[in-house]
Amino acid sequence: MTDLLEGKTAIVTGAAHGVGRAAARRLARAGARVVASDRDHDALARTVAQIVEDGGQAVAFACDMRGALSASNLIASTLDAYGRLDILVNAARSVVPGTFPDGDDGALQDAFDANVRSAYVMSRAAARRMIAQAEADPQEGRGRCAGAIVNISSIAAQRTIPELLHYSVSCAALDQMTRAMAVALAPHRIRVNAVALGSVMTASLRDALRERAELREELVRVTPLGRIAEPDEAAEAVLYLASERSSFVTGQVLSVDGGRTVLDPLSAPAH
Repeated sequence: MTDLLEGKTAIVTGAAHGVGRAAARRLARAGARVVASDRDHDALARTVAQIVEDGGQAVAFACDMRGALSASNLIASTLDAYGRLDILVNAARSVVPGTFPDGDDGALQDAFDANVRSAYVMSRAAARRMIAQAEADPQEGRGRCAGAIVNISSIAAQRTIPELLHYSVSCAALDQMTRAMAVALAPHRIRVNAVALGSVMTASLRDALRERAELREELVRVTPLGRIAEPDEAAEAVLYLASERSSFVTGQVLSVDGGRTVLDPLSAPAH
């Protein structure tokens, strides 16, 4: 345990699995009081139990972030539990496959609802609370930051993966929304950034590896660091962007990808 986030309260959506779970546990180890949210009740309870076993503070709020009232209810529950909100991590997301021109229009809408709209609605509710806290507390008004929002995105926003058209487009929208929100909230001293994931061993990737045995070798080949990351490694980036260590960082999309986005996988032509 550290005191980097001592006295701070953080909401982490998508906290039942993968990067969301790792982020919730990492923020708690840094001293934050965590409100963990997800629609998977049982797995969410395990996340909270792990945090408490590690000596941290956490409560669970089970909901589907695509629901119209989920954001306001989650904020209200956070205030009931801890009295304030300082950090929001939008880690709830869905890898929705889809191709063009044969893709399903409904799948595109599903991708936007899961990866863009939910983050937008949740960020708006959180930002309003953070602004109100700063205005109500003169002491807080003199600090560097009044709040931090971290969105979990993907390098799929920058790479063309034909089988993931819907997911890629929704992540590109999330990245742009991150930048726009950062500018809009800067006068209120609320920072907004994103973590773009490369190959991280999440449940969805593990499922994909089971279906395609050769995929692991492909991913390792196109990643300069030559391996697949663990969720805890992505959680360290979340901690950095959520803490005062990044107090002058906003509107950025930080790639945690082992160098994958800087590599052209083609071999040099023979002469």
